[in-house]
Amino acid sequence: MAGKDAGTKRFGEKRDAIVHAASVLISQSGVQATTLSEVARAIGLNATSVTYYFPRKDALVIAVYEATLDLMESMASTALAEPTPEARLREYVAQHVALRTRIRRGERGLITSLSEIRTLSEEHQEHLMGRYLGIVDKVRHFFGEPTPGDRRALYSARAHILLEAMMWWPVWSLNYSVLDFPRVEERIFDILAFGLPARKGEWQPFELPGRVWRTDSDDETSQNEDFLRAATIMINERGYRGASVNRIAKALNVTKGSFYHHHEAKDDLVLACFQKSYDRLSAAQMAGQRSTGDFWTRLSSVLHELLDVQFFDDMPLLRTTALQALDSEHKVDVVTRSNRLARRFAGMLSDGIADGSIRSVDPMVASQIIMSTLNGAYEARRWAERFDDREAAIGTYISALSEGLLAEG
Repeated sequence: MAGKDAGTKRFGEKRDAIVHAASVLISQSGVQATTLSEVARAIGLNATSVTYYFPRKDALVIAVYEATLDLMESMASTALAEPTPEARLREYVAQHVALRTRIRRGERGLITSLSEIRTLSEEHQEHLMGRYLGIVDKVRHFFGEPTPGDRRALYSARAHILLEAMMWWPVWSLNYSVLDFPRVEERIFDILAFGLPARKGEWQPFELPGRVWRTDSDDETSQNEDFLRAATIMINERGYRGASVNRIAKALNVTKGSFYHHHEAKDDLVLACFQKSYDRLSAAQMAGQRSTGDFWTRLSSVLHELLDVQFFDDMPLLRTTALQALDSEHKVDVVTRSNRLARRFAGMLSDGIADGSIRSVDPMVASQIIMSTLNGAYEARRWAERFDDREAAIGTYISALSEGLLAEG
């Protein structure tokens, strides 16, 4: 009996090691680029040994997602057990910072992007998405009882923004030493809890000039522009693996040959989608910078424009989850540009602190929270469409930054 227990334990430990190795590789390179052979190599096994535990790659991918959801659910449950919204938020942020500290020190524990769940079979997709929605519900309860109506919509937005901020944290945490993590943790909590403007709840955006970041469905577009729009939407919806060249071409009713006339490979198209999205985001930022008024109002106007794009425009911005698909060189280029855009937000925040319109927050930390809030807004598009008034949708969503997650609901 003891021998059987030992064998079961060894089986579980080896299986966990395989799942962890796959998690690391998927986080670095995406699902498509991760092979069973690479996973085996990472832990000193041969591919046949891995197939003993996971006969198919999809089975391993599902196990990776299950492990991520297990960890996310545990963290949410631990935070929810705290007695007040403030204590829950503080505990949740602390857990994510502690996890990143452990990973930096070589310990196991990894949250993998869930963006490619939609490429799995409907059965597995439904199960995994159901688990994720359960986690969202736990986080929604951080802020109180989400009774139907406006309060539920508000708490749903808060949960979404908090989850997005914590999923983006591993990317920008690389800019800091673990010695700085305690201070960064406090700054993250402060910004999420109490928002950005010096006058809490202030939100009076104005229409920015130019608006080249918007798309007009009546305008005639080139075939390349059509490819960028179709690919952006499909990658956002299905992830890189699910956005095949065949699907993109079929959506536009053109041949694969037409696709390859404009792009040598799908990776080139993904890179072009990123460049297009970042060009639009940059244009909105510069229009805000060149406007007049205090810097919170200017920043509010930029955020309003970009949220309107994410919620209602025919062509949203590309989700950063597509980063996984790019090779290392292009990934570095995309992250570098993302950081430049974040620093531009940080500059506006610094100017707002100087003119008294923005609280004394850490501009670099706040800029990354702004980036994750904008990036995640696409996933809230169906949530926004339930509002009768699009301004009410934008105002409710951005209240996480204009008032903070702990404002009275």
